[in-house]
Amino acid sequence: MGLFGNVFGEKSTQRFTSAEAFAGVLLGAVACDGHISGEEADGLWVITQRMRLFDNWTGEKFSSMMSKLVKLHKREGDDVLLQKCAASLPDELCETVFANACDLVLADGEVEDEEEEFINKLQRILNIPNDTAAKIADVIVIKNRG
Repeated sequence: MGLFGNVFGEKSTQRFTSAEAFAGVLLGAVACDGHISGEEADGLWVITQRMRLFDNWTGEKFSSMMSKLVKLHKREGDDVLLQKCAASLPDELCETVFANACDLVLADGEVEDEEEEFINKLQRILNIPNDTAAKIADVIVIKNRG
């Protein structure tokens, strides 16, 4: 990073923690259609708070992390956010984050074109096999019926 990189917002090559990477993917899922509803933000919060990965995180620490991720998403877009997150995400969390991203996208009972494109892109970036992705999607559809 150059001398004035921090001042002028030069792209950072810093890797995310596993928690940041996980939350970043979920942020991408709720933001991929161009807006984040209160219900989507609440869903993201609930998912993360149920995970050991976020044990002992204060609301302040979580908010600070989300602010960092939202700034990156606004500045760089879905592709850069997903690439950075995928590079920092441990292999054992790839299917987990994919399932949770599907859950967030399908929670309202509709899948917009942007959301489907996001999920397909996420599957490719995380190297989730088609059969595994299909099984995950089937379970999430069943979970969100009614």
